[in-house]
Amino acid sequence: MARFEKHIFICGNQRPSGHPRGCCDPEQKAELRKAFKQALAERGLKGRVRANQSGCLDQCEHGPNLVVYPEGVFYGHVTLADVEEIVESHIISGKPVERLVLAEGCINTASCEHKPRKAPST
Repeated sequence: MARFEKHIFICGNQRPSGHPRGCCDPEQKAELRKAFKQALAERGLKGRVRANQSGCLDQCEHGPNLVVYPEGVFYGHVTLADVEEIVESHIISGKPVERLVLAEGCINTASCEHKPRKAPST
């Protein structure tokens, strides 16, 4: 089998309701992953592009989120309504959907403006 051209890792992490960092798949239905798999199959991309559910991508404050490799483009606040646009624009045409792309300053940093602030120690 040939290598996949792209991988879409969709966060499926679970946290209790009300957790300060949020949860990417609170209903545990993997709906985003299913929608990506369907959209890819409809375009004949099955076997070329893989949509996988992942564990935590550590971008919880921006959830639901996903990352597309090999580019390493992180998307945040993704909804089912965004799936077709991401597949058409990024996966097929190679143009990331800028309105959903996470800022570099928000990826893997403790100082992202979206992370909950800890109360100062007294």
